[in-house]
Amino acid sequence: MKSSVAVSFTITAAASATALAAVASAAPTGPSSVDQTVQTLEAGGYNVIVNRSGAAPLSQCTVSAVRPGQTHSTDDSRGGGSINTTVTSKTVYVDVAC
Repeated sequence: MKSSVAVSFTITAAASATALAAVASAAPTGPSSVDQTVQTLEAGGYNVIVNRSGAAPLSQCTVSAVRPGQTHSTDDSRGGGSINTTVTSKTVYVDVAC
């Protein structure tokens, strides 16, 4: 039982590290519109949460940061005994300044 918990923890940690790297590579570089950034991340399978500071219209805002959020996954060992990890959802935070 202890070895299966350790394996599950190791796989989850590896999946988290991979998810963080994926957010960094999926985040657009340089100046881009908020809409473009959100669309790019959503196309990559992320649930996007926009954190906004200021009262200007979103079209006048700029992206100041893209941060990784919670990634949910499930481990399944049915059919053959090997553990398969499936990411069920992943979240990213987009900070914008208006």
